[in-house]
Amino acid sequence: MTVQLPPPLTDAAGLPAEVRARGFAVLPAPALAAATGVALQAFAALEPAWDDLPPDAYLRDGGRYRRRRHSCFVVDGGQVRQAPHRAHWQPVEYNALHGGMRRMFEPVDPATVASPAWPALLRTLAGWCSRLAGERPWYVEAHQFRIDTGDGIGRPTPEGAHRDGVDYVAVILVGRHGIKGGETRVFEADGPAGQRFTLAEPWALLFLDDARVIHESTPIQPLREGGQGHRDTLVLTFRAGAFQGDD
Repeated sequence: MTVQLPPPLTDAAGLPAEVRARGFAVLPAPALAAATGVALQAFAALEPAWDDLPPDAYLRDGGRYRRRRHSCFVVDGGQVRQAPHRAHWQPVEYNALHGGMRRMFEPVDPATVASPAWPALLRTLAGWCSRLAGERPWYVEAHQFRIDTGDGIGRPTPEGAHRDGVDYVAVILVGRHGIKGGETRVFEADGPAGQRFTLAEPWALLFLDDARVIHESTPIQPLREGGQGHRDTLVLTFRAGAFQGDD
């Protein structure tokens, strides 16, 4: 039997205060839909795009369990524009496993970006960032991930508990299929407190203050021996001033 700890849920109105108080907040899917003005059916219509993610060729642990796409955007004054395609880069201080590498992934499919749900989501999350840190342009990196159990185990965060080197991070669960594990863990960056829970509802949102907390997701395994399963997420990072590697 697999036991899942429920996340500590808040609503959209309370999200900024919750982030100020705890460094993170979790929003259920209906609250995210209401805040963005996007019906849950419109978010669900994006999900087939996760069936077409190329393999991640940069995994230094030798794994074959991750597929992904990556694109960059700037949200400024409510306007969302896609930036020229670029490599993803992080310093080793934030990613000891893959830091220092310029990793060029295939971009997010144009049909996904063209969906009205996409800019609505980015605008809403950037608006929360501005409520927390002041109005400014936000440099957004969007990562579509699929972690699978084809080799028996999949690691959502092979780098372990980490910060991303940005201002805010949004982790949206797109779906879980035939798996156990994948528990989310959030810890104070400079203290002993932490919390464990499982994101299980499609389009539930975990919103993190990257300076105050570190986070990870535990490995996933198939529910049945020899079975197949996967976990899909959309990770959006928000940074003021520039994309990582530009400053």
